[in-house]
Amino acid sequence: MPLKGIRVLDFGRYIAGPYCAALLADYGADVIRIEAPGGNDDRYTVPVADDGSGAMFMQMNRAKRCLTLKPGSPEGREIVRRLVAAADVVIANLPHDALLKLGLDYDSMSAINPRIILATASAFGSDGPLASRVGFDAVGQAMSGTVHLTGTADQPYRAQVNYVDFGTALHCAFGVMLALREREATGQGQCVSGSLLGTALAMSNALTIDHALNGIDRQPIGNRAFSSGPTDVFRTRDGWILTQIVGAPIFARWAALVERPELVDDPLYASDILRGDNGTELSAIMQRWCIERTSADAIAELADARVPAAPVLRAGEALAQPQVAAMGLVEPVGYPGAPGSIPVIRAPIRLSASDKVEPTRAPQVGEHSDAILSELGYDAEAISALRTARII
Repeated sequence: MPLKGIRVLDFGRYIAGPYCAALLADYGADVIRIEAPGGNDDRYTVPVADDGSGAMFMQMNRAKRCLTLKPGSPEGREIVRRLVAAADVVIANLPHDALLKLGLDYDSMSAINPRIILATASAFGSDGPLASRVGFDAVGQAMSGTVHLTGTADQPYRAQVNYVDFGTALHCAFGVMLALREREATGQGQCVSGSLLGTALAMSNALTIDHALNGIDRQPIGNRAFSSGPTDVFRTRDGWILTQIVGAPIFARWAALVERPELVDDPLYASDILRGDNGTELSAIMQRWCIERTSADAIAELADARVPAAPVLRAGEALAQPQVAAMGLVEPVGYPGAPGSIPVIRAPIRLSASDKVEPTRAPQVGEHSDAILSELGYDAEAISALRTARII
């Protein structure tokens, strides 16, 4: 376990901070989630257990311990001070003024522990005219150009999956690993800063480079692609499938499959960008081919021709695929009061010489408070007094 011995304090909320911490927990870090007494709001999104804990919480907080705490109280500040003194990493996707108020800003924490690494994630970073504003995933999507280009000219659409949050978490986890590596040489911690807007713009950068250099103001084209074709979603006799046809060899194989080999030499389709620009007719050809087949038959024929394609599955079908089982992606865990096992998917990578920790469920509210405080030097009487005062 590469991160065994690394202690992480997770003051995160919703996805960007907690998922960053969860990735570190998967590979052995001791991650302590700090929640308000009674639990944070993000615990209760889309409830799936008797205590109200939700689906997102189960994914974001696997393999963590939970300490409930009022960090803004005098007693809470002392607990935070002791936690920071014994920690390696603090993760807090909170606005900068909130970090200052709680003593979780880098200057305050490094005065306690010079080796501490602070990972923060905000909507717009710490500088600039929008720095004090709050935001969620969809704000980054909207301000990166991708919402405008998704859907139709009459109705832009945001993505239902919070890819900006997840991308920010991944960038922050990468930053934490860089900071840990640097600390091995210098002995000093540092601050790792991520932002939703920065992540969203990084992910849409090819589109903005296209506009900057080519001057093309692209407009939404539904499920087609700007730089390949036929890349689209197609109706079959019993459902929907998607194809993504990129590169001349795949296009040639597709053209042969749909019995239109002359398309390969047509100057309208001589490159990926031209196939994207002239993709309406390619999609029409593919739609006529698909509507005569079931999804299963279409996918089988496309696979035999080595043309990338996939069925459009519902959420309830996604985890039932034999390929998912073969890859070992789902690692079920129990949770008290849940009607069944929680099908958690952890970091979907493998290291040839290092394993993840054993799958462990998310914690209940304050489940490990006594144990964690005992590790910090509090005795049973002191812990009882903190609980009576609603500090924990």
